[in-house]
Amino acid sequence: MKLRKVSPGWGEPLQPPPGYFGSEGGVPDEARRRLVLDWAVNQRIASGWRVESRSETQAVLVRGEPVNHVLHAILTLVTCFLWGIVWVFLVATNRVERVALTVDAQGNVLAVHAPPA
Repeated sequence: MKLRKVSPGWGEPLQPPPGYFGSEGGVPDEARRRLVLDWAVNQRIASGWRVESRSETQAVLVRGEPVNHVLHAILTLVTCFLWGIVWVFLVATNRVERVALTVDAQGNVLAVHAPPA
């Protein structure tokens, strides 16, 4: 099995596969738009994202976990400040990413990224 390197960002544009809208072509109705949003959310969940909130027209996804500062403060005190090195490293490298996915009237998936926290 050959492993493929995945970029940390979104990578390829997120659009449904050809023929997903059915044979009629044209502008998708609300039900088709919900199906496209479901497809986009499922693709991100398979990539390690989790759903933070969801409505019929929008989904907010998040990746990463915030640092538990209380736990790390206790570990730092118990280990006579040795754990502080790990804590500083985690704070410097930790990222929490959020993105809102919506589907426009033409059936295109729009992703709005939140500013870095």
